[in-house]
Amino acid sequence: MIEALRLAGRDAARLREIGRVASRFGVDMLMTRLGLSDGGTPREETYSDDLPRRTRLALEALGPTYVKLGQILATRTDLLAPEWIAELEHLHSSAPKLDFEDLRPAVEQAIGQPVEQAFASFDPVPLAAASMAQVHRAVLHDGTQVVLKIRRPGVRALMEADLRLIARLASVVEAASADARRFAPRAMVRQLAEAVLEELDFTTEGRNADRMRADFSDDPRVVVPAIHWELSSEALLVMDYVEGTPPRDAAVLRAAGIDPAAIAALGADIVLDMVLVNGRFHGDPHPGNLLCLTGDRIALLDLGMIGHVSPLRREEFVSFVQALSTGDAALLAEVLSRWSLHGDVPPERIEEAAEQLIRRQGGGPLVLAAIVSDFMALMRREGMAMPPDLLLIFKALVTIDGVLTAIEPGFDLSAAMRRASGRIALARLSPEHWMPIVRALTWELARIGDDAPRLVRALVRRLEEPRPTEAVTLRRGSALVAGSVFVGSLLVATAILLR
Repeated sequence: MIEALRLAGRDAARLREIGRVASRFGVDMLMTRLGLSDGGTPREETYSDDLPRRTRLALEALGPTYVKLGQILATRTDLLAPEWIAELEHLHSSAPKLDFEDLRPAVEQAIGQPVEQAFASFDPVPLAAASMAQVHRAVLHDGTQVVLKIRRPGVRALMEADLRLIARLASVVEAASADARRFAPRAMVRQLAEAVLEELDFTTEGRNADRMRADFSDDPRVVVPAIHWELSSEALLVMDYVEGTPPRDAAVLRAAGIDPAAIAALGADIVLDMVLVNGRFHGDPHPGNLLCLTGDRIALLDLGMIGHVSPLRREEFVSFVQALSTGDAALLAEVLSRWSLHGDVPPERIEEAAEQLIRRQGGGPLVLAAIVSDFMALMRREGMAMPPDLLLIFKALVTIDGVLTAIEPGFDLSAAMRRASGRIALARLSPEHWMPIVRALTWELARIGDDAPRLVRALVRRLEEPRPTEAVTLRRGSALVAGSVFVGSLLVATAILLR
């Protein structure tokens, strides 16, 4: 199967490297199952007990593109068993720290001057290092403490080559393996490419930070580091340095003068506002990307991965929570049918799955992790696959739920939902929520307008047909007039709104 790829020389060399890594970590059987083995006997019998862990280690060894692929797979709780999800969630993109002199040319090219002139002081010892970037601290001439996120030299070319190879592999796998087709490999690769290209361009993260800061501009408890655009570029991001305590341990927070209960409540408010009010949320809100500050505030860091929630998805998620809270199995089944990517699941099976979820999780406190775990198990059993954007929402919610529960045991998200209900209702009345609907209606009315002469002729012919009674004719004529008035009113209202 692998011969059919016809790879260019450099991509073929990378494929051979993948084979060597697969062999080193004993994941040859995965290559064989996917039709990507060049031969040989897989060693599944020797290693079967810890295959998920070895797969995670192999992905880390292959570098940032494959780490990102594993992180996307970690969202597929509708397809993968819990032991695979748990292991893939441990993926981290680590790398040896580079000497700053290896990074200096790229930094000075980006800022247009020597580092010593641009900053009052600069620490050449890295604060952190990952496979895509390295972070250093510095101080601006006005005394502002900042951090520099510097893209590693050569990482873009490597990741673009990996994307080419993965795209070709996805086509082979989707054609060869019925099991793999459930994952929609080519669609997953498109999602991977979008995520990788966004994260490679640090200006995307900067814009995300600016938007998120604007979303919470009225709440001083939410801190998003300011971006110094005069020093930033595609390969370099300079932002304010924020010092705080990660939300991992309640005792550590209390020792720092921070109230864990207040942080848990604020964290829930933030994530619900992001998902259900603002329509823009942190895609990976784990403790390393959150800091608790004095005054019971939260800082949001590392905004390279941002998810977007359409007004329709917001409505669906509210209906999902409402159905669980009230025990409405019919409403839940309606939501599940919308969320299934495959329309071949019989309605009665969707209704049965909804009733089971209501029996197990409905009517009580909203323990999100338990609900989602049970929900995804039902989806896997019924062969239902969910849209990727929805899975990212659930993953973000479950992640923040785990963070909040760790510092405030017994935390119930339903109280936060009640607090957010007023803000959600106001968001539904905002122009941002309704304008897409109005625009769609306008285009539809314009399309109908183009067909108006034909429709009028058809209606006239219909009215001229013999009627059983004059009363029926009068009723139908009245309905036509009423319909014309209604359409005219919509056109006028739309024109006013668009102005």
